[in-house]
Amino acid sequence: MTSVPAARPAPRALPRPRRTTSPVRSVLKHACLVALSLLMVYPLIWLVVSSLKHNEAIFTDLSIFTSDLTLENYVYGWTSQQLPFGRFLLNSTILSLGAIVGNLVSCSLAAYAFARLRFAGRNLYFAIMLGTIMLPFHVVLVPQFIIFRELGWLETFLPLVVPKFLAVDSFFVFLMVQFIRGLPREVFEAARIDGAGHGRIYARITLPLMVPALATTTIFTFIWTWGDFFGPLIYLRTRENFTVSVALKGFVDAQSSSNYGAMFAMSVVSLVPLFFAFLVGQRYLVKGIATTGIK
Repeated sequence: MTSVPAARPAPRALPRPRRTTSPVRSVLKHACLVALSLLMVYPLIWLVVSSLKHNEAIFTDLSIFTSDLTLENYVYGWTSQQLPFGRFLLNSTILSLGAIVGNLVSCSLAAYAFARLRFAGRNLYFAIMLGTIMLPFHVVLVPQFIIFRELGWLETFLPLVVPKFLAVDSFFVFLMVQFIRGLPREVFEAARIDGAGHGRIYARITLPLMVPALATTTIFTFIWTWGDFFGPLIYLRTRENFTVSVALKGFVDAQSSSNYGAMFAMSVVSLVPLFFAFLVGQRYLVKGIATTGIK
């Protein structure tokens, strides 16, 4: 009786040698990154320093290293436009919060419908919705203005807030659709087997899982609404309703003297909420973009 030879073990793959980075190359790489970072941050640093300079020295001394600093631009800018600048900050805050709530409610509902409901013409409607992303804002500007004028909504925040409750920001709808499609389908099927309707699935399952996408929508909506100049300029004419972006224009006058120091000072003040919004939501912003298939 012949014995069967034992099978030889498969040869192990040799470990790949680790690529080591030379210290000189690492130092040069980090030096280039620091230089590029300083180049990008320099305009912001110059803005902050210029807000502390005297108005006549802003464009004569472009250096960011100066000892002649003053806070008079902040005092003058806060009180020089008939109303305290805090009123304009409050108007921008109200407008931004209304836009955020509108986008979160309407865009999430529309995204759930496109991602989980089956209805006639769904693909066609979704393609039309995506097509509106490429539609310039100026194309619909005149028709929208006529509609809002006939409704008597001029001089109010309604033209800038109400459309947000109609899912007009297609980018956020697409963002949420991609996120919902990436969620496990078994979760929704299990909920349907348990007798949950679409309303309960949307409120109890979809929304808690969509926190990164909702946070991304919140941050982008806040940044875009806070910095919007064209919309408030068209629909808001009285100074009591001005937002920050429109109020900053009041410091520059082509027919008389312009106070750039005060404008720079209030620009720094208006950038503080944007800085904190990005600082707090940076983690959710990166996660929301990375998990929606948008690369």
